[in-house]
Amino acid sequence: MGLSRLAALHGVATSFSPSADLTVSVPDDTVTAVLAALGVDAATPAAVRRSLEAAESAAASRLLPPTVVAWSGEPLPTVLTALPSGAVLTVDPEPGTADPSPPLRMRVLPVPATPAPDARQTPSWWTEPPLGVHRLTVRTLDHRYATATLVVAPDRAPQPPARAHGFLVQLYSMLSERSWGMGDLADLADLAAWAGRTLGSDFVQINPLHAAVPGRPTDPSPYRPSSRRFPDPVHLHIESIPEYGHVTEPGRAALDDLREQAAALREAVLNKGALIDRDAVRDLKYQALEIVHEVPLTPGRRAAYCDFLAEQGQALEDHALWCALAEVHGPRWRAWPEGLHDPRSPESARARGALLDRVDFHCRLAWLTDTQLATAQSSALESGMAVGVVHDLAVGVHPDGADTWAQQDAFAHGMSVGAPPDAFNAQGQDWGLPPWRPDALAASGYAPYRSLLRGLLAHAGALRIDHVMGLFRLWWVPEGHPPTEGAYVGQDAEAMLAVLVLEAHRAGAVVIGEDLGTVEPGVREALARRGVLGTSVLWFERDWDGTGRPLAPEKWRQDCVATVTTHDLPSTAARLTGEHVTLRHRLGLLSRGMEQELAEDAADTAEWLAYLARLRLLPEGDGDEEAAVRAVHRFLLRTPARMAGVWLPDTVGDRRPQNLPGTWDQYPNWRLPIADAEGHPVTLEEIAASPRLHRLMAVLRDGPEVRTAPPGARPS
Repeated sequence: MGLSRLAALHGVATSFSPSADLTVSVPDDTVTAVLAALGVDAATPAAVRRSLEAAESAAASRLLPPTVVAWSGEPLPTVLTALPSGAVLTVDPEPGTADPSPPLRMRVLPVPATPAPDARQTPSWWTEPPLGVHRLTVRTLDHRYATATLVVAPDRAPQPPARAHGFLVQLYSMLSERSWGMGDLADLADLAAWAGRTLGSDFVQINPLHAAVPGRPTDPSPYRPSSRRFPDPVHLHIESIPEYGHVTEPGRAALDDLREQAAALREAVLNKGALIDRDAVRDLKYQALEIVHEVPLTPGRRAAYCDFLAEQGQALEDHALWCALAEVHGPRWRAWPEGLHDPRSPESARARGALLDRVDFHCRLAWLTDTQLATAQSSALESGMAVGVVHDLAVGVHPDGADTWAQQDAFAHGMSVGAPPDAFNAQGQDWGLPPWRPDALAASGYAPYRSLLRGLLAHAGALRIDHVMGLFRLWWVPEGHPPTEGAYVGQDAEAMLAVLVLEAHRAGAVVIGEDLGTVEPGVREALARRGVLGTSVLWFERDWDGTGRPLAPEKWRQDCVATVTTHDLPSTAARLTGEHVTLRHRLGLLSRGMEQELAEDAADTAEWLAYLARLRLLPEGDGDEEAAVRAVHRFLLRTPARMAGVWLPDTVGDRRPQNLPGTWDQYPNWRLPIADAEGHPVTLEEIAASPRLHRLMAVLRDGPEVRTAPPGARPS
């Protein structure tokens, strides 16, 4: 009981439920290891008693938690209304705001003898501070004193227009005729400008652009980066850098040679069956960037660069130093000389001075990437898009990357985020991503999280949060343990949501949560209350509480992005034809015979097509694959979903998934260019001219109604 009580006080669950009728206990050694990662000693019964006494004593004497949340216009949290009468609260406003307000001082008044009809209404002594992250101080009449971070957030995140449609694309996969072997930020700007002006699209959702761990081979997954705080310069379009045009000989000849090599990379991917080679692209671009870096900045450009350095501060300096040290010692910082393990050590300070030029080079690359991100969003908005670029936030970072080096106190070392065993995966999952420590985040006023969000939202019309359930809890797997022997560790979801909503409000950006899979009860409702949209995928939307048949469009939720597929699922053409089953069979991934899998898949597809026909969304009848693709998108428009996303490869009939979960070297995950129905890679220019695309997008432009659906049409 002592260990369970201690775990509960620190947000560690000692059991989990893989299904509604089953509860599984977490092994004691897992609980002990997780507590140790949180700085709590539970190694022996005596240690458990000492730690429990300390935790209970601290909780009993605490006036305030490290971070307090107040939602604008809503009743105060109990932690404030329960303060003793006569206590004086001082709110020092967030520093650095454009219009700073003076400190607020309030005195807690006695609770009325006759409570108000709404006992949770805001007390008369409270004066709501402006939105922001403030410092709260409390002094009581008996001379107790406490400080906390006070997050005052709007009640909801910004919302998209009543109806919006756009594209979903993995940026690297969308090469243009000028790309250096993979899609880049100029391609993103061009796609947005064309889609907004020609198709009336409102957004383009892309994969995470986080900085990857350097070295060969680079992990191609955009979801396991070195840093989530800064984008990867591999996405730069070299020729769009202003200094590129001012390179003189012999640098000009070297750049011309690099462009020829880049053209050969592009040609190999588009016409010779080669995979996208990020390492080769990175090598060429970094050689070009070294040459461009020699061109002096103009006075105006220098001033803008200096402003960027000042805005980013220590975070950018640490990131750039890590990049410079990785060039010398390799990308695994735990293998560096011991004195460099701490970014604040004297050895790191000396290295900062010795590598000053390289630190400046990497700072410059971060700035150049930021400017091209800004251009992409500006292009989207200028084209008439209501939202623009939708950026993606990965769940975590590589354990040896820049973020874990620079923010060591914020991470739970020796732990990895994953997923518990369930009906779909009896072994569970280990994603190899160290989690943030909830206690460290709270103690810092969520500073790392705020900084991360602010950077990602700077040039975003919306932000997608991968595995948004992680705002509430994450499955921690201790190092050396299988994923089945993990434990859920809870977050302060109110604080995580408040910071998210506040930063989204400041950026005027929509927030989208990827909430597919197992979702804890109440999570979707909490997200919807705060204006965070969910993600609904057509094939998963069924009447699970009733018939199990396709969910009628009018029963879909409104607050979501509705899609037919995603980067982790088969393309729509592959789904409709059953080709995704034969692919998994070819790779040895089926747990049953192929004939049985194909039969079940065909029955599922036939059920959907029959329903679409009854709804009169498939006037062309059976046997027309392209018409069926249009029909499922007409169905999306029949739902009340605020945003409808079209997987860009679907517009040209691509068969191949970008990522096939459960594979590593068996399948070229994250390395495929967009291809047509015959499997031939296509450029952005060819996509924009595709008759198939324009026939599909006419559905999004004109709406779902081929003709009125007959009364009473229901799923079969």
